[in-house]
Amino acid sequence: MSMAAGKGSGLVADRPAGAGHAFVTLVTNADYAMGATALVHSLRRTGTDADIVVLHTGGVEAEALLPLSAAGCRLVAVDLLPLSDAFRERHARGRLHADAPFTKGRKPQFHSPLDNFCKLRLWQLVEYSACVFIDADAIVLRNIDRLFDYPEFSAAPNVYESLADFHRMNSGVFVARPSMDTFDKMLGRLDQPDAFWRRTDQTFLQTFFPDWHGLPVTMNMLQYVWFNLPELWDWRSIGVLHYQYEKPWERDHPKARKLRPLIDLWQAYYKDSGIPDIDGLANPRKGDAP
Repeated sequence: MSMAAGKGSGLVADRPAGAGHAFVTLVTNADYAMGATALVHSLRRTGTDADIVVLHTGGVEAEALLPLSAAGCRLVAVDLLPLSDAFRERHARGRLHADAPFTKGRKPQFHSPLDNFCKLRLWQLVEYSACVFIDADAIVLRNIDRLFDYPEFSAAPNVYESLADFHRMNSGVFVARPSMDTFDKMLGRLDQPDAFWRRTDQTFLQTFFPDWHGLPVTMNMLQYVWFNLPELWDWRSIGVLHYQYEKPWERDHPKARKLRPLIDLWQAYYKDSGIPDIDGLANPRKGDAP
């Protein structure tokens, strides 16, 4: 266990690091533990030698973490960031969704926006020279270890409705270089008087790293591309599939009919069986979605 991941730091790891690089995800409740299970299954199938680190908050019961521990993940318990009461009030679920409502899709009830800032604790994992963060509502479809060689801060654009979205970043997948100096600077900038990060960590990270390096959209393919921009979809090139908004483990969510092929694929990875040949899957065509 490194000093950065010990008592008093806000992190406690269940085992030492086993590699120089790590894929990292964040689990804040039992639902996202399900998501992370599918993500870990998908990463294992790529043959990566990197560690798989699961940051988990106090909102996750030990039983929900058992499949992740059994899959060989390094579990790191994290405290919420030391933020002011005023900051917490502005970014609480009800307040945030009222002041900055989601208009393009529906966030599930288990979405806890304030917890998203725990992603920043990745920069405390200084036992790794590079980390690739992947949201727990994503799966990896092919080996993406080359991302460890990308510079900090690398992320894909938030493209899912139109090409005009290329100027916005999506923090569901990013490349970072852990550093306590960077972490301390983040904390100093995050909780300024009246600071309001409308998309929580995503808005903050784009502000903190204004010259972010662009990854291809295929490294963070957002599920709404399936029916909004089918011309961008090519199974043979997609590295990471990200289920933004509605989640594939939800029952009968509003977009379930449109996204059925993607939901079925996630279910296969979650069960870790019946996974099809990804390159042989049919791409969507304009007008196909019901």
